[in-house]
Amino acid sequence: MNKQQLLVWTWINSRKILLWGFWSLLTAGLLVYLVFILFSEDPSMFVPGETSDGHYQIELACSACHAAFGGVSQKTCNDCHGDELEAADDSHPPKKFTDPRNAAKLALVDARRCVACHGEHRPAMTRAMGVTLAEDFCIYCHRDIAQDRPSHKDLPFDDCRTCHLYHDNTALHEDFLVKHLNEPEILDPASVPLRNFLASYRRVAQHPVEALTMADQDAPAGVDLAGAGDWEGSSHANSGVNCMACHGKPAAASANRNKAWTNKPDHDACVSCHDQEAAGFLAGRHGMRLAQGMTAMHPDLARLPMKATSSKSLNCVACHPAHDFDTRQAAVEACLGCHNDEHSRAFKASPHYALWQAEIEGRGPPGSGVSCATCHLPREGSKEKPEQRVLVQHNQNLNLRPNQKMIRSVCMHCHGLGFTMDALADQKLIDNNFAGKPAKHIESLDMAAKRLEKQ
Repeated sequence: MNKQQLLVWTWINSRKILLWGFWSLLTAGLLVYLVFILFSEDPSMFVPGETSDGHYQIELACSACHAAFGGVSQKTCNDCHGDELEAADDSHPPKKFTDPRNAAKLALVDARRCVACHGEHRPAMTRAMGVTLAEDFCIYCHRDIAQDRPSHKDLPFDDCRTCHLYHDNTALHEDFLVKHLNEPEILDPASVPLRNFLASYRRVAQHPVEALTMADQDAPAGVDLAGAGDWEGSSHANSGVNCMACHGKPAAASANRNKAWTNKPDHDACVSCHDQEAAGFLAGRHGMRLAQGMTAMHPDLARLPMKATSSKSLNCVACHPAHDFDTRQAAVEACLGCHNDEHSRAFKASPHYALWQAEIEGRGPPGSGVSCATCHLPREGSKEKPEQRVLVQHNQNLNLRPNQKMIRSVCMHCHGLGFTMDALADQKLIDNNFAGKPAKHIESLDMAAKRLEKQ
């Protein structure tokens, strides 16, 4: 190789090295930028498709479902939904499909894993409840159902979920249906469970259970109490809960654990007395973003129709206004202050609202009224010894969809089973907030009655 050829060869290779260096630096810079965006507050460019209604609020909290480089594990699903499935006595638990006899069926749908039926980021094939299988998926395992249940002989496989829920069939157990045959539309008495928080609180009270007045307030000097007048006469003041109980937080650098004042306490301040309510709130649609360390849910972020005038960031005081924390406000007006769907707009013209008005005005007995919260944040028993506590379940996901989950926990406090199932199957009746009679009829009770006759 002569001198001229050597110079040409050197120039070419130097250029290659420079190009490789340039592209390497560009690639490294791009990777750094993408990693920065991924872990920033808005990693939306990494979302591969629209998320289901159940998860869209937290779709930017990727780690809530996805393990780094590991996809979605069954554990992440169970962390959020495991307790709910256990409480419902899941009719299709993963252990049912570990039987070797089901191996052929698992080849069609691996029902041991949630993502086999609930695949996210697939908007074109996502239906109610985030299901991404074909509507007739029940045929994979139940194609011979007509042999066991002649009453199902002519029923289509794409309509099973009109009556059956995949995970929770407690409202369709045959012994349950037979027990509730021929019930009237409205039961006598018709009444929802009454809350008894104060009775439970007295046993584990963290504050003196005695009425306080503004003269007893313990706020630090200099705190503006002009807006705190509603506290006097509230359930908190009447139960001995003073200002610092909610507004105080441990001072970070204080060795003697004195409390520092915070102007706007969040749900963490409520946990000390209302732990079960707070847990339900964080698990539900109102608080699930806070549970993931995100900013609070806001009506502008919702997919359901919301009122444009609503400016609430959803936390405890968004529905329970400080400082009176009136639960009646939270039961109706707080809901209608945001929700603007047809069902919500029709509530004040409904028979349920008339009952609610009668109760709060003293014209109806306690427990006879039906508010928004009565159905969507139902009262339920908490197994506490030596006394059972009745509290409000703040996780509205538990009975929101599918609405058949409301049958036992809500509707049957006041209505017969047959009327309940028909009403929940009639979308027009739901839209007008149950102002009328059902135009649909579910045949489950009829089938149970016929089987009973043949026995």
